[in-house]
Amino acid sequence: MSTTSNSETIVNPARRVFVAILRYGALLAVGIAVVGGIAGYLAHGWVGVLSALIGTGMAVFFLGLTAVSILVANRFQEHDFATIIFFSVVLGAWLVKFVLFLVLIVLLKDQPFIDNLIMFLSLVAGVIGSLVVDLVVVAKSRIPYVSDVRLPGGNPSNGG
Repeated sequence: MSTTSNSETIVNPARRVFVAILRYGALLAVGIAVVGGIAGYLAHGWVGVLSALIGTGMAVFFLGLTAVSILVANRFQEHDFATIIFFSVVLGAWLVKFVLFLVLIVLLKDQPFIDNLIMFLSLVAGVIGSLVVDLVVVAKSRIPYVSDVRLPGGNPSNGG
């Protein structure tokens, strides 16, 4: 087995986890948007709907960016500076999220088309929901604890 196929075997379990997180996160976002939109409409009309959709969109974007940044960073696994690249990509995405979040909060605060409470509750529901999705997906995943282990007397072509 070549090095390339061996590294693909290692990356695929993690990739499957993050793709599942993105998939279930999208379903969660639809649910929060629908429930938040209905509650927002009942509480504050169309302003409430827009606020719920903006809050949900912010949660999905910011939390999805983490999974996407890890998926992108994993592509550099074969590089000599893989660890540095990995943490640089993930930290860079985190900094972008942090700055963008602050900018959006400042820009959206006290806008006439936003109900701050509904947007906040949708954002919090998205964050808590995505943490639950992350927990469930990772807990149910079957990822080996170690990789690239060579056992004495094992066959190097099959990893053992």
